[in-house]
Amino acid sequence: MGMGNAPVLILREGTKREKGKDAQFNNITAAKTIADAVRSSLGPRGMDKMLVDSLGDVVITNDGVTILKEMDVQHPAAKMLVEVAKTQDQEVGDGTTTSVIIAGELLKKSLDLIDSNVHPTTITAGYRMANEKAQQILKDVSIKVKPSDEKLLIQIAENAMISKQVASRKEFFAKMVVDAVKTIVDKKDGKNYIDLKNIQSVKKAGAKMEESELIKGLVIDKEPVLATMPKLIKNAKIALIDTGFEVRKPEIDAKIQITDAAQLQQFVDEEEKSLKAMVDCVKKAGANVVFCQKGIDDLVQHFMAKEGIYACRRVKKSDMERLARSTGGNIITKIQELSKEDLGSAEAVELRHVGDEDMTFITGCKDPKTVSILVRGGTNHVTDEVERSLVDAWSVVKVAIEDGMIVTGGGSTAMEIAMGVRDYAGTVGGREQIAIEAFASAMEIIPTALAENAGLDPINICIEMRKQHKAGKKYAGLNPFTGKVEDMKALNVIEPYRIGKQAINSATDAAVMILRIDDVIASKSSPAPNAQGAGMGV
Repeated sequence: MGMGNAPVLILREGTKREKGKDAQFNNITAAKTIADAVRSSLGPRGMDKMLVDSLGDVVITNDGVTILKEMDVQHPAAKMLVEVAKTQDQEVGDGTTTSVIIAGELLKKSLDLIDSNVHPTTITAGYRMANEKAQQILKDVSIKVKPSDEKLLIQIAENAMISKQVASRKEFFAKMVVDAVKTIVDKKDGKNYIDLKNIQSVKKAGAKMEESELIKGLVIDKEPVLATMPKLIKNAKIALIDTGFEVRKPEIDAKIQITDAAQLQQFVDEEEKSLKAMVDCVKKAGANVVFCQKGIDDLVQHFMAKEGIYACRRVKKSDMERLARSTGGNIITKIQELSKEDLGSAEAVELRHVGDEDMTFITGCKDPKTVSILVRGGTNHVTDEVERSLVDAWSVVKVAIEDGMIVTGGGSTAMEIAMGVRDYAGTVGGREQIAIEAFASAMEIIPTALAENAGLDPINICIEMRKQHKAGKKYAGLNPFTGKVEDMKALNVIEPYRIGKQAINSATDAAVMILRIDDVIASKSSPAPNAQGAGMGV
């Protein structure tokens, strides 16, 4: 039949396929490109990136996850590294750059091994074993911390901000962050639990960063519904209403026929009476402040103003819930059932002019379970970056309090892990030993990158650090400001244990996943990615 040599077409015409070492090489190169993009932003001497999107909007930051989210990454392997950063951000809130750099370095080291004909399965098995050992070493070098160790917590917050734009004001912001987090700690079954949704940040440009303030209570982007209402209520009794101060329409279609003027007047009087009754209910319960999730009728506004009640309408549901937590009030759906017990309390509710807007400040709550931070800055770009820095800082303080464990920074923990894993490699038989040694070398990328970003010789720094760690100084790390290897514990360069744990775990998982791919099939509609353009959405 002459069919012996006919090609069998399984894939659609135009589909590109990369197999074996070519696929691995392209995937690894793409992932390395991503890691190199954020590498120069690591540490206190790290640089910022300016990201411009298709609409021309500008973001200036050195926050790893923000850089990677804003970059238009196309290559599928590179996207995996972006996922590593996102996971790190969700779990810990900081250490995103670290996790991506480690993943990139693990892949870079594996490239040499693949070239030497070490099978990817052997490499991944070695990496898994090394990761387990690394986690054990990390736990061994960790230091205990209690929520009462305020100095240590402030130091953790400062270290999270040291590489950011707010570094010059880190002491001021660190105290604010620790105060905010400690205010919202909940105890459950003897453990500390913190829900960061209870910290609200409100950004307003047009002032210095130092004018940012912590409000133990809430800031609501609303003003009183009527200008004649009081601007300040002391000893506030707060009613939280989840229904409108309006005459309700019937559920069914109904017509009202009025035949003479007297009936019309009666109808208007009745409407006014029912609206006045609503205000009377509020007054009777003893409330002098009302936050309403729905609308407030003009007539009700007038009655409330006469009674000296401060009222805001169309307050967001999330703000209503925060108000309930902060003031101890209950959210009521039927105005007639409002009682004294349902009211929340605060020392003051006042209208303040911030920037070019009026906002309501609720302060002096007895047991505030929510706090607000008013973030100020010269421009919107600055307030955005200050907020990003604060989010990183309160995230690390949260995990430090929850875990009760910290480790030292400056590359000291990474070097201790590298040394420990290298020693462990010698005890493992088989080819996995080579992969475990590669993992140990990859961990040294952290002190190397810190040294490079500080303009120092990374080889000299790594040699000096190895020497000190060999001598038993497990907290020896790089001080980028002096250029010397010093005791990080004595310098209070510390970070939560969970940062390292999550960074090494997710970096190993991503590297293993990328290494196990030996075939990339790209259909015609999405052209086969080329590694060289992996970084910037080429």
